[in-house]
Amino acid sequence: MDICPYSACSNLYLRNEIAKGVGVVEPRLHKKQGGGITVAEDEVERSRFGLYIASSLVLILLMTLALPMVFSANKETAYSAYVFESAEDENMRLAQLNLMADSLGETGEGYTIANTMSTPMLVNDWQNPHRTLLAIIAPEKPIDETEANKIYEFVTERGGKVIIAADNNNANRVAAKFGVTYFDDPMYDIDHYWNQFDVEGNANPPNAKNVWSLASIEQSLTDPDGDGVGVMSEFGQDRGCEASQLTQHLYTECRMPVMFREPTGLKVEDNCANSEYECDVKVLAQASVSAFIDVAGDGDSGNTLNPAPGDLALVVRIDYPGISAQDYKKDNAGSLSDIDVTGSILFVSDQTAFSNRLWDYDEAEDTGMRNECDVADSACWQGRLTGNTMWDGNEHYFSAVIFSMMEFDNQELSATVKYASENFHIVFDESRHVTGVLSAPFTDAMATIVLLTSDAFLKWLIILNILLLLLVAIMVVPEKPNWRHVFDLTRFRERPDKLDPVSYRQRVREALMAKVRIFYDLTRDEMALKLPGEVQTMIGNPRLVELAYSENRTYSPEELRELLQTIRRWGKEK
Repeated sequence: MDICPYSACSNLYLRNEIAKGVGVVEPRLHKKQGGGITVAEDEVERSRFGLYIASSLVLILLMTLALPMVFSANKETAYSAYVFESAEDENMRLAQLNLMADSLGETGEGYTIANTMSTPMLVNDWQNPHRTLLAIIAPEKPIDETEANKIYEFVTERGGKVIIAADNNNANRVAAKFGVTYFDDPMYDIDHYWNQFDVEGNANPPNAKNVWSLASIEQSLTDPDGDGVGVMSEFGQDRGCEASQLTQHLYTECRMPVMFREPTGLKVEDNCANSEYECDVKVLAQASVSAFIDVAGDGDSGNTLNPAPGDLALVVRIDYPGISAQDYKKDNAGSLSDIDVTGSILFVSDQTAFSNRLWDYDEAEDTGMRNECDVADSACWQGRLTGNTMWDGNEHYFSAVIFSMMEFDNQELSATVKYASENFHIVFDESRHVTGVLSAPFTDAMATIVLLTSDAFLKWLIILNILLLLLVAIMVVPEKPNWRHVFDLTRFRERPDKLDPVSYRQRVREALMAKVRIFYDLTRDEMALKLPGEVQTMIGNPRLVELAYSENRTYSPEELRELLQTIRRWGKEK
């Protein structure tokens, strides 16, 4: 309970009671220590506090919107499945993924194509994850630890499929979950490089950063597990995949040429022996033994700063069989049943391998590439294969790998599901790209919301912080002002015109009696029990006694104004 001197409290009450309903609304005023009615300082502080809070919120909002715009200003999106024409830059057009999306979508393989704009953390919320492939091509923003955990769960627990293609270490957090490491510098391979030709058909100077490899689709070219299982035979490594094999999806015992443009290298750091899940590691494409990573930036294979481990991989596939999933079973197609599926993830050391430049041979030819090489050249891939040795764009290889990763060969899955390609989904992760000025704030905000609401620890941390802020607000923010009708002294001269003299005199009399009651600390009932003589003694001032008890006395507006001033001073004279 607030405590103040009787005189102060009575003056306060006078302001509130003297003219109820007179049409002006203002907050109840508080007494300053030492006497006098003023606008309370806490009212000013309250307004100032609210202004600070509002200003802070506006500033935070502006920074949230402006900073992503600053960092992404003038940034064109590359490696997007949805950019068809990239302004005036031919290189940017060649760096997109729309040809890949088209050939895998309804005009090609028939997969259902989609995208995610916020974050790959949502993968485990998708329907039928075992029939869904997430394509993370050219992550310009690093994949963080929380996202890496979700991708790991998607593959190892939900049976999901993932392709990650990068030429840097932005994907290393998720790669490390699977025992794979990306280098952060380009590879040089003087034994496995392809030539580029100018418009006149002359070969450009050799570039050992343009690497080719003869890649397998399902079998490993090495034995990282050391168990000899799933390793391609020497016979198979010498054979090129015929068109009939690709048409019939017979992917064993053959290889295909695949082109990379300035890839980095992959290192298989761990094998499935140390995994908590049953898995199978396969090196599908590798560099030559002379390849090295140009860490020093000098292109010198003799520089000790440039690692040359001799087993640099270009494509690594890891499968996790025996994962339980819900789907339509072939002997029970009418309802969902438990089936065994395989989670798969494919690591590729170059995003350009999926780009328009290398995906489609017509585009590659326009940039000076050829589907054949000089067999007399020691770097020619055709001299290392028998049968079909032609390169017709990377489309044919990666389409075959994607088909192999999906559940088309699952003997438990209903034929009505697996024989309709639209039942299988390919989702392009657009959230890893640095987007344009207008879209960046929204994509970043979406990613933040998903991140904060998807992780259990962060979710509870936010809730606790909100509760803490509410507690602080309750403790710090002053109580809301008590708004009520009070008498406005600045408009006193207007009162006689708005209130008849008899009613006005009665209001002043009531205010006097209320102030006397409060001064002597009486309740309304105690005041009513006082005899008139006692009240007159309590008042003391003859003029105020006359106001309180005389029925015949009339007052002019000027007299009432003078009495009002007397009532105000009354408490101080006692």
